Amino acid sequence: MVVDNEIDRIFHALADATRRDIVARVLQRPHSVSELAAGYAMSFAAVQKHVAVLEKAALVSKSRKGREQQVSGEVETIGRARELLGRYEQLWRTRASAIDALLAAETQTESETPHHK
Repeated sequence: MVVDNEIDRIFHALADATRRDIVARVLQRPHSVSELAAGYAMSFAAVQKHVAVLEKAALVSKSRKGREQQVSGEVETIGRARELLGRYEQLWRTRASAIDALLAAETQTESETPHHK
């Protein structure tokens, strides 16, 4: 399975706890960059950089509302990441089922084999 650059950007962006928190906040409702910055013990510029990484990954979008930049979450992008994780989960479940079947077959074979002392 080949992972494309879009998915790489999404997971890179989500690898940071502050960016995950920003995404969670703006999925609830849009926030201005100033509102977001007030919630963190870092500079306004640092929060702007986090938002820029999220925007490059298409996890958020910005729009102008008066003098403020409003940041909104992009649910469709979260859905694409969820889809990829779902495919990985299915691969894992298929492999786990195959292992379960092998173990069950081995147990069945052992119970059918007579034990001699």
